[in-house]
Amino acid sequence: MSVSKAISAHVPYLRRFSRALTGTQAGGDAYVLATLEAVVAEPGAFADTADLRVALYRLFLKVWESMPVNDYVEPAVSSADEQGAQRNLEAIPLQPRVAFLLSSLEGFDTAEVARVLECSPEEAADLVDRAGKEISRQIRTDVLIIEDEPLIAIDIQMLVEELGHRVVAIARTRDEAVKAAKSSTPGLILADIQLADGSSGLDAVNQILNDFSMPVIFITAYPERFLTGTPPEPAFLITKPFGVDSLKAVISQALFFDRRSHRKIPPEARAALV
Repeated sequence: MSVSKAISAHVPYLRRFSRALTGTQAGGDAYVLATLEAVVAEPGAFADTADLRVALYRLFLKVWESMPVNDYVEPAVSSADEQGAQRNLEAIPLQPRVAFLLSSLEGFDTAEVARVLECSPEEAADLVDRAGKEISRQIRTDVLIIEDEPLIAIDIQMLVEELGHRVVAIARTRDEAVKAAKSSTPGLILADIQLADGSSGLDAVNQILNDFSMPVIFITAYPERFLTGTPPEPAFLITKPFGVDSLKAVISQALFFDRRSHRKIPPEARAALV
């Protein structure tokens, strides 16, 4: 595969990253265009690159730091995710902001973030952690935990509180969860899928979302049952046993991008509407 073809596969994602970083669609696209012009000017620089994606993002950041092409670009209409991100981006210092977007938006692991930023993995991890803490400080919220295993519930509560959020209730059953949501109106739900009384966390959340809209993160030991490619599927899914850093990142991502969940119509009800 030619370098140009290989790079073209990454361009849509680079545009997404650039728009989130600059805050505008037109401004983000202007930086991507300048990056591609730099690639055309020196195509040989990418010929022997082991990780083309890392090299492309690294070049983009060098262009972004050196060229003020966004100074004269008018803001354009952006997607809901871009709007949600931009509302929170300004709260984060520049380097942690870049590291956070590389990690949470683009899915680079810590070692890849380090290579893009040309720093050590320890420095990259610290930047992402700083961003997550700043996000939590700026958009701290009330959290409802729906979990029937006491030890896991305590672990989640400690993690959530470490991020600066407040746990308003821990519910073990569907009925407890619905009651707690109505009395506390949380800004985020962390829900197990299999509950103590045999009820479903999915059903509990769907009932709650009849009245409220908020980000929801599901936690399950059986992700394969829900990641089938057939809608509706959870937007955020964490596998048990979960990693502390993974759950922290997903919580920050859900709140940062303001990805609210809405009630999902079951297939049989959807069919009846046709």
